[in-house]
Amino acid sequence: MHAPEWPAPDPADELGLVALDYNLSPARIISAYRHGIFPWPDGATFRPIPWVCPPRRAVLEFSALRVPKNLRKAQRALGARLRFTIDRAFEAVIRACAAAPRPGQTGTWIIPTMIAAYLEVHRRGHAHSVEAWDGDKLVGGLYGVSAAGVFTGESMFHRVDDASKLCVLHLIEHLRTRGSGWIDIQQLTPHFARLGAREIPRAEFLEKLAAERRAERALFP
Repeated sequence: MHAPEWPAPDPADELGLVALDYNLSPARIISAYRHGIFPWPDGATFRPIPWVCPPRRAVLEFSALRVPKNLRKAQRALGARLRFTIDRAFEAVIRACAAAPRPGQTGTWIIPTMIAAYLEVHRRGHAHSVEAWDGDKLVGGLYGVSAAGVFTGESMFHRVDDASKLCVLHLIEHLRTRGSGWIDIQQLTPHFARLGAREIPRAEFLEKLAAERRAERALFP
């Protein structure tokens, strides 16, 4: 069930539009993720924010995780060199994700208002980052939102080949220790498809989310 402030997505809308407004308050963001909804701005600072719950959702279930040989090789090669942390540099990570090149795209959805909003969500304990360090240099990372006992990945960046991918593996191991069995990745990408991610219908996703919401696992300290 959706919270009263969230109407059901329009089944005829290919994006699954739920709302369109300027409200990026931390409470609204957290409520949205708890109900399978996320903001998806088009990169324009002064346009209303679309809130969506897509008809198909990409998830990575840890039981289906596949680590390709080249990533295992990178894990061995970089294992002694890189250090991985959680929530040590959230602001640096989200800003690096915003600045990361996106071939074929003209901009980023991680606009200044989004950065400010997610920084506050982080301060409230619901947005988290994983960092990869080479000495004291930040060389990769990812961030996302933890709500209803599920981690939803938002974006990644790397300055060393495979650093962000290794951050994903570090995140998965952390979540496993907390009893989690899957992550929401919103849209299926080639990288996550190689790791074993798949798309599921919205109804199935919302059922999985509701089950996790009842369990309400604490995924981060």
